[in-house]
Amino acid sequence: MGRGCGASRCPATPFGMRLDTGHCRASVRAEACRSRRDAAQEMGDERRRAMDSEDRENLVREEFTRQVAGFHASAELSSIEPLERIAALVDVKRTEAVLDVACGPGIVAEHLAHHAGLVVGIDLTEAMLKAAQDRCERAGLTNVRFELGNAEALPYADGSFDVVVSRLSFHHFPDPGRVLDEMRRVTRTGGRIAVADVTSADAPDESQLQNALEILRDPSHVRMLARAELQTLFESRGLRIAREVEWVRQRRFSEWAELTGSPERGVPLHTIMATLARCGVSAGVELRLDGDEVCFNHHWVGLSANVVEEKR
Repeated sequence: MGRGCGASRCPATPFGMRLDTGHCRASVRAEACRSRRDAAQEMGDERRRAMDSEDRENLVREEFTRQVAGFHASAELSSIEPLERIAALVDVKRTEAVLDVACGPGIVAEHLAHHAGLVVGIDLTEAMLKAAQDRCERAGLTNVRFELGNAEALPYADGSFDVVVSRLSFHHFPDPGRVLDEMRRVTRTGGRIAVADVTSADAPDESQLQNALEILRDPSHVRMLARAELQTLFESRGLRIAREVEWVRQRRFSEWAELTGSPERGVPLHTIMATLARCGVSAGVELRLDGDEVCFNHHWVGLSANVVEEKR
């Protein structure tokens, strides 16, 4: 069967746009696209207006304190294949010190600690740090420590680490360039930096809709970058990309929504995403239905770069 649907099944999308009465297709009318884009853009603008305030940090702490249990229980976030991809980006040695920026519950830190001399995890949320410490203690690791701090102002001297990594965090940063600058600053010359994150669609309309859906799920979300944007972020800081890897993870709405620990958000968001899927709207994540369950894809990219001495 085709992915279109009759007008009786989807008379209007969640962003207030009315579709053609014939049937819905992946490419909607220009007016509908503008409405969707404007709604997503307005939502993004509201997020950015508060990004440099204390309220922003409080929001992040509140959200990720709530999400600790979901992160801890998530088979998706602890899946070994993505962790091995990240480890391969930086090829940590037994003698090296590693910093995991925005470490969350210590999943990446634990994985890298089996290969490194020392791993330090830093995060803004105390509850996440407690979960990370407990995780590594259960694993019997003694070469890991966790510290409270802000990724935009890392409390370490220049060149303190051989390797600096961050996973699944850049879409939460109001100024990801500033965070990358800090990651570079605390990496020694000859060391490596790696960032791995879910990316947005290249098309602006799809990217804006994708990010709007993420914000409805988690208000601490700022914006997923497109792959090319993340590459440019590295290159604009003189970080020549040494390794790059892409992968796709299939997600189901139920496990994705449960991570937030906010079931009250799940019901209306499921309605929105199911409606979009019935109407053939990809939203940058290949939205689709498996019975009543909403399914989609997350497109990941991992980048690593060697830190070289800056020319004077």
